[in-house]
Amino acid sequence: MESALVCSTAPRTTTSSLLKRRESPLDAPFHLSFSRNYEKYWGISLSFRKTKKYKVFNCNVKVEDEACELVNGVELSIGDGVDSIDAYLCNAVKNNNGTGILLLSDIFGFEDSFTRDFAYRVACNGYNVLVPDMFRGNPWRKDESKALFEQWIGSVDKQQVVRDIFTSTKWMANEFVAAGISRKFGVIGFCFGGGLLIDILAQDQGSEFGVGISFYGTRIDLSVASKIEVPLLLIAGDNDPLCPVDVLKEVENNANGCKMVVFEGRGHGFVHRPQSLEDDKDAEEAFLMMRNWLHDGLLSEN
Repeated sequence: MESALVCSTAPRTTTSSLLKRRESPLDAPFHLSFSRNYEKYWGISLSFRKTKKYKVFNCNVKVEDEACELVNGVELSIGDGVDSIDAYLCNAVKNNNGTGILLLSDIFGFEDSFTRDFAYRVACNGYNVLVPDMFRGNPWRKDESKALFEQWIGSVDKQQVVRDIFTSTKWMANEFVAAGISRKFGVIGFCFGGGLLIDILAQDQGSEFGVGISFYGTRIDLSVASKIEVPLLLIAGDNDPLCPVDVLKEVENNANGCKMVVFEGRGHGFVHRPQSLEDDKDAEEAFLMMRNWLHDGLLSEN
């Protein structure tokens, strides 16, 4: 079992590069394209609601010797009837590595700009990133009174969320099988999604997912951590009351192949919602750790 890594910070004077973009047109996705408006694979259905063209990222992270490439984004509807959920798919257009990533959002949902920006950045490293609507159109609204939060979170049907996540996973698996790819997926989660990721990996037990990365997971169920069978990276700050380090330590001690990284002085959401130059510096370092974890667990030839 690897021990926790504590990272200290130093002020940086450059402006944030985490979410920076530059203007450029976008081409069609490299693969996982669809010839009809509605298709079915092994009982999972897909309908296109809206297609968007997105700009190129000016990312500082390099993949091999390539800079970040074009990313295609498309809105999806997955499943049938009452089981139908919305989702968002980002494809790397060039140098697509044929690997799927499931991204579980925080409480603000799959349409939140910070979540989508992060999905774009992961995709521009060569991945196909699926972001499901875990709250079925009812995420926490930023303008809501905090006094209503517990009522809202109590209304979220966790078991339905888990079923929707596995529906999304099955859809990804079917699409990749149809494309002749059998590689396992990675799963990334923030906050609410980061806590839920522990449940998902415990239930999956290495069936579909090969690695996981949880960023400052909340409401973690420690009782299931010992059931996790794949490498798990936990990233958080030591100034985050929503994600206590001692809880993460318990996960690290009980999950197989788990590593915890704690950033000194950082609070909740610093990786995908950096609020300062110091946050931004550590966000980039955490992104590199995540990228390497994904590469080593999903792409390296062992």
